[in-house]
Amino acid sequence: MGKNGNIIVGLDLGTTKTCAIVGELSKDRIDIIGFSSIPSRGLKKGMVINIESTTEAIRKVIEEAELMAGCKINAVYTGIAGSHIKGLNSHGVVGIRDQEVKKHDVSRVIEAAKAIAIPLDREIIHVIPQEFIVDEQDGILDPLGMSGVRLEAKVHLVTGAVASVQNIVKCANRNGLVVRELVLQPLASSESTIEEDEKELGVALVDIGGGTTDIAVLQGGSIRYTSVLPLGGNHLTSDIAVGLRIPLNQSEEVKIHYGGASSAEISKDDTIEVTCMGAKQPRTISKKFLCQIIQSRVEEIFNLIDKELIRSGYKEFIASGVVLTGGTSMLQGVVEVGERILDLPVRIGYPNSVGGLSEIVKSPVYATAVGLLLYGKHHESNGNYKKANKFTSLAQSIKNWCEEVF
Repeated sequence: MGKNGNIIVGLDLGTTKTCAIVGELSKDRIDIIGFSSIPSRGLKKGMVINIESTTEAIRKVIEEAELMAGCKINAVYTGIAGSHIKGLNSHGVVGIRDQEVKKHDVSRVIEAAKAIAIPLDREIIHVIPQEFIVDEQDGILDPLGMSGVRLEAKVHLVTGAVASVQNIVKCANRNGLVVRELVLQPLASSESTIEEDEKELGVALVDIGGGTTDIAVLQGGSIRYTSVLPLGGNHLTSDIAVGLRIPLNQSEEVKIHYGGASSAEISKDDTIEVTCMGAKQPRTISKKFLCQIIQSRVEEIFNLIDKELIRSGYKEFIASGVVLTGGTSMLQGVVEVGERILDLPVRIGYPNSVGGLSEIVKSPVYATAVGLLLYGKHHESNGNYKKANKFTSLAQSIKNWCEEVF
């Protein structure tokens, strides 16, 4: 795949956009060499609702990204989100066979932590180690080589609906793509926007997407809590359309060009023109009224975020504050509203740690897509990528079958 086989591709399937970013991997960095983004049509609240539309969107962005990068794309790291995503913490315990922790001991304790009862219609997407404990000595990140008789692991499990997972993989497979791994979107976004010190001290990643708001709390260098709220930027667009009686496409444009999350500093005399549904002539409306509509919904979203952070039990440990990503985070005044409601420092998360054509993705909108590249870089350079991955095996089988038949 690619020029020298050192190509990593991130495919971000969002409610409002489908985006592909191609990165070329070198020893210690990854350079962006290809990019494409188009509006999504087949997803709602992060989940596939139209296979054909989603498949076509993937085909278009992959073709454009291939043309720009000058390489053939065969495999992708794909983001996954949606209201079906659930996170929970688990704990496993095993005996150390040779009184020294070896790789098979770590594998066994991880398997023990995964051994929980989940419904048949759900599957585990991620098993994220938080810490290991050897003979009551806690806070261990890498237990290999340590002496002891008892090994424990605390992990964070991310589960998703089997049908939603299969639909994403199916859409990629139809384009001849192997899904190397499905990656939780806030986990990917944290790779591109959060520093290691922030992860250690405690930070919350809040990705306000089109259909959902994804939350991930990191502390001690690992994810401690994940949650998904069924509210996002599309709800702001819908509120504006109803409040101003304008079409949704015009509502989105008004939100982007004139919207803000705080109405306090806007003059009553500041106006904009909109065309109401069924009307031939545009009418003038107050920009302050527009921002009041947006502010009400943004405040609701942040109040729900605050409740989730309190529910996580980690709010008091978020020393580094909150990092916002997603298109809604770019609205004027969002940071101020967030700081007021959450009573925590809030900043916008811009993707970093990549070279090449990095300027074209220097936006919180592309935090997930860039994060998928970095996630892939870390896993492949560390040798953690396994060809036995179930998504890879399924996709490769389908791809081989298609090549034989056609």
